[in-house]
Amino acid sequence: MSLLLGVDTGGTYTDAVLIRDEHEVVARAKALTTRHDLAEGIGKAVAEVLAASGARPGEVGLAALSTTLATNALVEGQGGRVGLVYIGFSRGDPDRSGLDQALNGDPILMLDGGHDHAGVARSALDLGALSAWLETVSDVSSFAVASLFATRNPEHETAAAEMIRDRTGQPVSCSHHLSARLNGPKRALTAVLNARLIGMITRLIARAEAKLGEMGIDAPLMVVRGDGALISAAMAREKPIETILSGPAASIVGAAWLTGVRDALVSDIGGTTTDVALLRDGKPEIDPDGAQVGVFRTMVEAVAMRTTGLGGDSEVRFAREGLQAGVELGPRRVVPISLLAMEAPNVVLPILEEQRRAVTPGEFDGMFLRRVAGAEVHGLSLRESEVLARITGVHPVGAVLRTRIERQALARLRDRGIIQLAGVTPSDACHELGLLSAWDGQAARLGLGLLARRRTGAGEALAAGPGPMARMIVDQLTQETIWALLETCLANDEGFGPGHEHLARHVLMQKGLEQHRGLLRVETGLNIPVIGLGASARSYYPAVGQRLGCEMVLPGDGGVANAIGAVVGRVRVRRSGIVTCPAEGRFRTHGALGPKDFGTAEAAMTALEDELVIQVRADADAAGTDDIEMRRSRDVRHSQVEGRDAFIEAEITVEATGRPRIAR
Repeated sequence: MSLLLGVDTGGTYTDAVLIRDEHEVVARAKALTTRHDLAEGIGKAVAEVLAASGARPGEVGLAALSTTLATNALVEGQGGRVGLVYIGFSRGDPDRSGLDQALNGDPILMLDGGHDHAGVARSALDLGALSAWLETVSDVSSFAVASLFATRNPEHETAAAEMIRDRTGQPVSCSHHLSARLNGPKRALTAVLNARLIGMITRLIARAEAKLGEMGIDAPLMVVRGDGALISAAMAREKPIETILSGPAASIVGAAWLTGVRDALVSDIGGTTTDVALLRDGKPEIDPDGAQVGVFRTMVEAVAMRTTGLGGDSEVRFAREGLQAGVELGPRRVVPISLLAMEAPNVVLPILEEQRRAVTPGEFDGMFLRRVAGAEVHGLSLRESEVLARITGVHPVGAVLRTRIERQALARLRDRGIIQLAGVTPSDACHELGLLSAWDGQAARLGLGLLARRRTGAGEALAAGPGPMARMIVDQLTQETIWALLETCLANDEGFGPGHEHLARHVLMQKGLEQHRGLLRVETGLNIPVIGLGASARSYYPAVGQRLGCEMVLPGDGGVANAIGAVVGRVRVRRSGIVTCPAEGRFRTHGALGPKDFGTAEAAMTALEDELVIQVRADADAAGTDDIEMRRSRDVRHSQVEGRDAFIEAEITVEATGRPRIAR
């Protein structure tokens, strides 16, 4: 039997596992994630797991990859520059739908055109205006196209996409390819985010395939989708948005496989995010409203996951309010100062010592930055280019910034993924508390000491030294993890109405967790186990379980659960279409091939079902499986009109599932 290779690229570590017969973990390994080129970390982890198992590369019959790359990029506002063609919508839609925030200054063209709910063109598509606009757009790595009611008739999206490809040669994301549901502005947002991710995911997959090939692994490469299913590498390149929550989805699949627990909360803490999801009857809950990552609600089907910017490498920020002060965590990831000191000890340690000897604390003490090798640098302003030119290696932030206005340029470079910041993180705090010893403990201690001497509004030091500072940070991470778990439970527990998201932080909830006994007796806690995953789960989660009064399950291979989930999943593809009744005796199908009319509802539903079956079979083949199980369903809606049953609408869905192809 061939060995199955699972790989997960997290914010800090890249994990690899080898599994035999889909039920036995043969070996596991970790390597540091190499952000400048993720394939380097993949290669190191795979080499280590092969060495640990004694297996030959040729014995690997399938490789599967889960990645937090897309999720982290959206949380941190990174990705390529995008051009949006927005057809048939009103002028105020971009602002109301969140598109302006997603575009973040990238170009948008609003065109006449689009269709009505029946698939009839509202006005002609203005291709002349599109042609003129394309002459003016530069430094765009991909395009997104969204048209009003494109799911009822995609002809305007298709025509615009063809012109863009012909004129620019750049990839184009059409909204109707990503979702068959209504709500054009949300589909447009999904298309923009998909376009922004294409370059990043394409580079990752290409480099991963090349690295595995160099190592002698000639096996199909699959990628985990956001709902836990597997898709081929080629399909992931075309629809990278479907890989958001890929890593978290893999962790849910891995948690169920590792523990056999049927009902639980699964909380996976990584370097950048903490992902919390509900496992019901052994399967992850799917979000009916589409995946939400950070501030963006997409139309991508994915696990119902609450993702927060809270991880072992979360940025620790000094927060002062009035006379009080404390720390805030995330949502951005920074390179832990103890890790950077291992990579550049001759720079980091002397500067930390110099800052420690200064009489007064500086705003940027303990903060460094470096350039990301290979990052796209087109479309920079003059000020951004000037700041970037000063960053030739590892530098303290204070030595790079010359004016306050340059902070905006630095923030923009960070948002684009062109530079990385380093500073104090919970991982550094764990070094000081003896919970972690992987990196440079001296650098962690120096960085914590610099942060501890920041002054509150009352003029007092934030903490008494590195130890108390580390405890403050870990306590804050524990508290925010508890809030994330409570918020997930409240969102899924029946009986809590609107505003439940505020209950997790309510004083009664906190008093209940403390088992308050005064004039009132208040008790709260979780009534469901928590499965804690992630390399640092054993450092943080015992205290979380104790506070919540619940069973905390920490599986032995929980640190590589994502990699396990990547390779034990199944291929699953699904397509849907709608049948409407625009006039009595006329039934219209709305599929990817455009609207067609039939004389009876049954004829229309059968025709659409046959069309979807052909497309799903092709999708399943492209996704990487031959041995498929097909399932068809019809959701037919009727209404009583003058005492007779009247057809209103029908949604036809066809789904195929199967195990991925394995090289023999």
